[in-house]
Amino acid sequence: MIMNTNLSGSRQPKARTSGKRGGKRPQSPRSQIPPSLARLFDQEDAGPQRLAKVMANAGLCSRRDAETWIAAGRVEINGTPQLSPAINVSAEDDVRVDGKPVNAPTTPRLWRYYKPRGLIVSHRDEQGRKTIFENLPDDLPRLISIGRLDLDSEGLLLLTNNGDLARHLELPDTGWTRKYRVRVRGQVDSGKLASLKDGITIDGISYRGVLAQLDRQAASNAWLTVALKEGKNREIRRIMDHLGYSVSRLIRISYGPFTLNTLEEGDLDEIRPAILRDQLGLPRIQESENKPKSASQARTPSGQPARSRAKPPRTNRPKSQQGDRSNADHQRKTSRRRSDRT
Repeated sequence: MIMNTNLSGSRQPKARTSGKRGGKRPQSPRSQIPPSLARLFDQEDAGPQRLAKVMANAGLCSRRDAETWIAAGRVEINGTPQLSPAINVSAEDDVRVDGKPVNAPTTPRLWRYYKPRGLIVSHRDEQGRKTIFENLPDDLPRLISIGRLDLDSEGLLLLTNNGDLARHLELPDTGWTRKYRVRVRGQVDSGKLASLKDGITIDGISYRGVLAQLDRQAASNAWLTVALKEGKNREIRRIMDHLGYSVSRLIRISYGPFTLNTLEEGDLDEIRPAILRDQLGLPRIQESENKPKSASQARTPSGQPARSRAKPPRTNRPKSQQGDRSNADHQRKTSRRRSDRT
C-alpha cells in the first residue's frame, strides 16, 4: 500500500478527526510525562512560567520569536512594558502583546500529517522553498512539528499545538520508535544491516542502535524496513551511504503508536484526545456528572433506585382464538353457578 502512494502533491490537504484510526494499542512512553505538561491536559494552573513559554503555549509564536517580540517592546505585564524574557508570569498577571491580552494555554492536541516530498518542515525558509505549514488548512492553530523529515523524504509527521508536548515526544528516552520504508540502490548485504543494531559512528557522530531488515531485493534496488528511536538529522541516509547504499526513497510509516494507515499524501488527521491521553499514560477523564443516566442508574426523588414495572406479555394468538377462549370461560362459570343452586 505504501509503495503505490501518489506523489503528485498538487491537491489541497484534507483535515479530519480520527477515532482509533492510525493508533496501535499502547506503546507508552518510558519516561514520565512532565507534571507541567500533565496539568495542561487537565486544564490546571501550571504555576509561574517563563514569559516566552507562556506566549508560545498560547499559540502566538515560537519561544525564539517571543524573545524577539519582548526585546522590541511589544509585550506588557500588568500595564508595564517588559523588555527582558527573564521573568516568570502566573495566571494572575495581565500579559498583553501589541495591546491584546494573551490567552490561557490551550489543551495540547496532536495531528497525523502525510508530508509530501518537496516540502520543508519549517515555518519559514531562507531559500523561499514551500513549507508544510503553507500546505495546511487555514483554520488550524499554530502548529509545531514533532521531529522533522527532510526535503526529499515523505510520510508520517506528527504535529502539535504545544511546544512542551513536541519536546517530550522527540526525546529518545520517551521510547517511541520511528519506522521507515527505505528503497536503496544496489545489492544489499543482510549482514551489514544486522551490524547496525549495536550502533555506529560516522564522521565523529555516534548513532544509537538501528534495526534494519531486507524486505525485497530486485535487480537494481531493494526495499528495507528501518526502525530507530533517535532520529538525528538525515540519519538513515548517512548510515546507508556509509554502507554503500544510496537512498532513492524514504517513507516514515509510523512514529510510536501512530501510523500512516489510510492517510494519503497531504492528508491531516487529528488524534482523539482520549487516545492521546492513553498513549501518554495519563488517566482517563472522568465522565461528567451531568451526563444522562441510564435506566439502571436512575433514582426516585427519595433516593431509592427506580423500579420499572414489567408489562404483561402480549399474546401471539389470533384474535379469533382469543374470542373463543373468552366464550369457553364464560360457559364454565355459568355452569358452576347452576350446579351451586341445585
